[in-house]
Amino acid sequence: MFRFFKRGNQARRVLLLGLDCASPRLVFEQFKNDLPTLSSLMDDGTWGILKSSIPCITVPAWASMTTSTDPGTLGIYGFRNRAAYDYDSLFVADGRYVKEKRVWDYLGEAGKKSLVFNVPQTYPVKPVDGHLVSGFLTPDTKSQFAFPAIFKSEVLKQVPDYNFDVRDFRNVERSELYQQIIDMTNAQYKLLEHALKNKEWDFAMQVNIGVDRIHHAFWRYHDPEHRLHEADSPFRNAILDYYKLVDEWLGRLIAVAGDETTIIIASDHGVKRMDGAIAINEWLWQNDWLALKQSPEKITKFSNDMVDWDNTRAWSTGGYYGRIFMNVAGRESQGIIPAEDYEAVREQLAAEIRAIPDDKGQALNTSVFKPQDVYRSVNSIAPDLMVYFGDLHWRCVGSLGYGKHYTLENDTGPDDANHAEEGMFIIHNPKKPGKGQVEPYQLMDITPTILSLMGVDSPAHLQGKIIST
Repeated sequence: MFRFFKRGNQARRVLLLGLDCASPRLVFEQFKNDLPTLSSLMDDGTWGILKSSIPCITVPAWASMTTSTDPGTLGIYGFRNRAAYDYDSLFVADGRYVKEKRVWDYLGEAGKKSLVFNVPQTYPVKPVDGHLVSGFLTPDTKSQFAFPAIFKSEVLKQVPDYNFDVRDFRNVERSELYQQIIDMTNAQYKLLEHALKNKEWDFAMQVNIGVDRIHHAFWRYHDPEHRLHEADSPFRNAILDYYKLVDEWLGRLIAVAGDETTIIIASDHGVKRMDGAIAINEWLWQNDWLALKQSPEKITKFSNDMVDWDNTRAWSTGGYYGRIFMNVAGRESQGIIPAEDYEAVREQLAAEIRAIPDDKGQALNTSVFKPQDVYRSVNSIAPDLMVYFGDLHWRCVGSLGYGKHYTLENDTGPDDANHAEEGMFIIHNPKKPGKGQVEPYQLMDITPTILSLMGVDSPAHLQGKIIST
């Protein structure tokens, strides 16, 4: 299967099938024998770990992959970002905030046509030399989600029940949610199959968000090490069955793409079980970094109006990783940390955060990052500190009123999994045998690799390198 070796390395076409959150452990090891398509690609291809961005979350990871620039250069640090140095201005980082050219833009300049389907941060839509259907941040099918605009009617004719995501996936009953994920996946792949057959293209890319949703919602049933594991649950094989469905679809799509097409499978990050959450604002409050106007009497969502800013040095927001903001004099309107003390205070806060224990008082393996240390440049307004609690087995919640610095429940609804720093990639070039398993690469390496495969020079400012296949 997929043995199409020929002379020369340049691909006539490249098809990138993205699997948001796909786990290298599942694909390469645990599920390998149940995934004939992916296994065949591995057998004849080049594959390995694809290290994610910091932070390892969907936004900005896919934008980092498709621009070959890091989140600091992009100026995007998550779904919601500070818009100004005040206490309440936030923006959702949709497609308008990706200012760097993406891989299909470079290909378009070289005269090559693209199909771009369901890639995060492509809504609102921008012109592409080819056809585009926007990603999971798209509100619904009433919006203008396609380019060219006339393509929208064709999409809805082919798939009238088209969905961009499963909404409120944390709070939907599990059986209903599972069917919604299946239906969304079938609809999105059906449309991609139609476009691969009927549209002119040199490069095609689609991102499956369903893998991410299935992990977050069903990981407890899959992972025996999860504290809420239910070995006899009817959902115990939900994740395996979903991977098998995806694998079947990948086989169909690859067959349609044809023997001259190089196939790339890639995930933006991996997955880990979630053991709990650090109530970061609760901890900041208990440790005199955050001052409140009054003590919360029950679990309360964090809001800026509950803060005594004149006596606050730091605050945070919840998420799969922690984002810590400091209240700096001359920067924030009510800042109190003297600018000349900023670095010393930041280092003190980082040290104290690293020492936060788990629910049993044991040490957590927590990593704290300073943006200036991990990015080539820092644009927009970055967090002062970025935190991976407990080797990412713990997430961060922003709510207060727990009476302790941790919680075993997520404040936005049940969630079984966190993200992992390591995603995966497989490259199958039909013109030559691959190298098998190789050293880890970084997701910014995908764009230069695509450009190289298609005979297009990479701009000098790209941060990634070409993956040797």
